Parts: sequence; C-alpha cells; structure tokens
Amino acid sequence: MTDVWFYHLQRLPLESALPKLLELSLARDWRVVVQATSARRLEALDDLLWSYAGESFLPHGSAKDDDPETQPIFLTIGRDNPNHAHVRFFVENAELSPVLADTASAPEERAILMFDGNDEAAVQAARAQWRQLKTEGHTLSYWRQSEEGKWEKQA
Repeated sequence: MTDVWFYHLQRLPLESALPKLLELSLARDWRVVVQATSARRLEALDDLLWSYAGESFLPHGSAKDDDPETQPIFLTIGRDNPNHAHVRFFVENAELSPVLADTASAPEERAILMFDGNDEAAVQAARAQWRQLKTEGHTLSYWRQSEEGKWEKQA
C-alpha cells in the first residue's frame, strides 16, 4: 500500500514549496504526477514550473502534450498516471482515496497531499481525508513547516 504524507503549508505558499519538492523527487529519479482539481490551477502550475527559477525549469507535460508517458512530471486534474509515477502530489483539495484505490492510478512509492494551513476549508478537507485514509488502512505521516520553512515530521 502506498505511503501517504500530508504537508501542512504554513510559512511558504504552494508555489514556493512544490517546485522544491519536485526537484527532490526528480533527483531521486522518480517520475511524478501532480493532481489538481481545476484547469485554472493546472495552467498556473504549468506556468510556474517553466518559470519558478530564472536559471532553470522543471520538465513537465500534461494531456495536451505528446507522449505523456515520457514526461518526468505529469500535470492532471484526473486519475491518469501515464508516466507510472513514483510519487503523486495532490493539491487544491484533490481527493486521494479514489486514486489510491485504483492500482493503475496509484503512485509506486508515495502520495503527498499539500494543503494551505491558512485556509480553514483546506485544513478541514485535509482532516477529513486523513480520517478516511486511516480507516482504509493507509500508513499516514503528517509534516509541517518550521519557522525556517523546513519540513518537520509531526506524526
């Protein structure tokens, strides 16, 4: 069963935290899927990954690109997993349970839910997903940002 990590964003916004975590995933030679819930967020992530750092970019694609199975990072709003991802990031309150229940969609190593700790609705949605996944028997970890913006395991 896939390990599930919850990342509670408190100091850095998603736009700052996600690219760093994607870089770490690619450094491990992991393929990645990033799942959002809206085309608008997906487009913003697409733009972000091309321009987040002046000297580099994160190679990625989506269903609108050719050969999605070759993309190191695949952006989606669905359950698709054409690049056979090792890790899958869920943003914008995307639901984990349906993806993890489908072996074709589930990542090989890890699922990560990133949620904004300054948004009460996002916190409540993350808590609800935690309870559901715990009931389903998943191994869960909870990570929160320190004052310096580093990730610290809390549970």
